[in-house]
Amino acid sequence: MTEAQKKFVELEKKKESIKKYFEELKEAVELVSKEIGVNSYFQDEEGTVYKIVEPEGKFVSFEKISYMRTRRSHETRGDLSLKEAEAAGFSVTKK
Repeated sequence: MTEAQKKFVELEKKKESIKKYFEELKEAVELVSKEIGVNSYFQDEEGTVYKIVEPEGKFVSFEKISYMRTRRSHETRGDLSLKEAEAAGFSVTKK
C-alpha cells in the first residue's frame, strides 16, 4: 500500500468511534437543553461558559469524492459487495 492508502485506512478505522462521539455529544446537548432550557447558560469548572441555542442553520457540504468498503469481520455487511471486490481481482474473506 502507498503512504496515502495507509493514512486513509488508519483514518477510516477511526470513523465509527468519531461518529459515536458526535452522537453522544448530541444526546448530551439535548439533555442539558431539557435541564436548563434553550438560550440558557452554564459554566464548567475551568470557567468556560456554554449557551444552549437553536442554531440558525448549518452549512451543508456534499462530498465530491467518497468511498465504499467491504464489511469487516465483525460486521454483517459493508457498502461494497464482496462479489464486486472479487470481480475487481481482490481476495476476500467470507464468513
